[in-house]
Amino acid sequence: MRKFFLALLVSASHFALAADKPLVVISDEARRVHSAGFVFDGHNDLPWEVRQKAGGTFDKADIAAGVPKFQTDIPRLRVGNVGAQYWAAYVPAETSKENRAFTMTLEQIAIIHAMVKRYPDVFEFAKTADDVVRIQKAGKIASLIGVEGGHSIENSLDKLRRLKELGVGYMTLTHSDTLAWADSATDEAKHGGLTKFGEEVVREMNRLGMLVDLSHVSPDTMRDALAASKAPIIFSHSSARAIADHPRNVPDDILKLTAKNGGVVMVNFYSGFIHPESARRRANMFEVLRELHRKFPVEKDFQAARKRWIADNPIESGDVYDVADHIEHIIKVAGIDHVGLGSDFDGIDKAPKQLEDVSKYPVITQVLLTRGYSASQIHQLMSGNILRVMRRSEEVARDLAKN
Repeated sequence: MRKFFLALLVSASHFALAADKPLVVISDEARRVHSAGFVFDGHNDLPWEVRQKAGGTFDKADIAAGVPKFQTDIPRLRVGNVGAQYWAAYVPAETSKENRAFTMTLEQIAIIHAMVKRYPDVFEFAKTADDVVRIQKAGKIASLIGVEGGHSIENSLDKLRRLKELGVGYMTLTHSDTLAWADSATDEAKHGGLTKFGEEVVREMNRLGMLVDLSHVSPDTMRDALAASKAPIIFSHSSARAIADHPRNVPDDILKLTAKNGGVVMVNFYSGFIHPESARRRANMFEVLRELHRKFPVEKDFQAARKRWIADNPIESGDVYDVADHIEHIIKVAGIDHVGLGSDFDGIDKAPKQLEDVSKYPVITQVLLTRGYSASQIHQLMSGNILRVMRRSEEVARDLAKN
């Protein structure tokens, strides 16, 4: 009988939680507010999904027709009112050990170029903030490239410059693994942040007008990069560590430094980073994946092992309210000028309820309106802040070119 009453108590508790967090219904006002601006998302991994699931070709994954197995396609981008997107040129950190990280990164950049070329009525490359505004006003999706991980440059500033020539707008200093010049958030720290060469990478990115992306790096690397950079930095897809304690999220002291720097934290949607309990369960995720890579060096074997591990270690999805909590915490600590959206769609195996794909951004607008944010504030975090960061980075590059 005691177990029965305990079960009833637990069920009632869960019901109360569900009642406190009803499904979001998008109002006419929210639709008007959302359509009056546009979403500028900081990170989307569609190019890697196309490589892995469609052989790197849009012949096998026609995103104009809709591809349900992806979280991203053109019809849903339109519903979500995405007006600008950083497409991730991601390759696994392990590729650096085989001296093929740079070559594979070029292949990923080629996939992004192929997408823009194949769908010219939908996508157009943007290099500047003004380009983004012009392209979005013309009814297209401004497309930019972000390289996810400094392993891609293979310790070479010349290769960094080559990426810039190919249209890369930002580079994440590390991915999952610590590099010869920068510590990762999810690997053993070896340098206490950035080495002298790492600082040189940051300065060269400033000179080139490439945004310095601090997602994935350790707190010490964050601090060193913030100290070295003359331009605002970004976190292209990270959330608030005070809300969900995962190494991939940003501590409060760094949020304050980001505000002083003028940068922006673009909130990640991955359930394992935004839901507190799921973050606890996924705290060692990158360590596990490194071990699986060692055990299964063949990519298809690794992917099968990864799927098994995910199935054997489930997490809670969380919901749009969790994402809004991260947004609000960043606003509270850093200010409304320093928050944006970096969904990580098609790079995540679990998304929050009501944020399952790129069509769902209006749900965030509704939640923020309900919580008292104005239309101008919502437009600021949806696109305005990252545009400001881009413009300032462009100014810094011009100033450095004069010296």
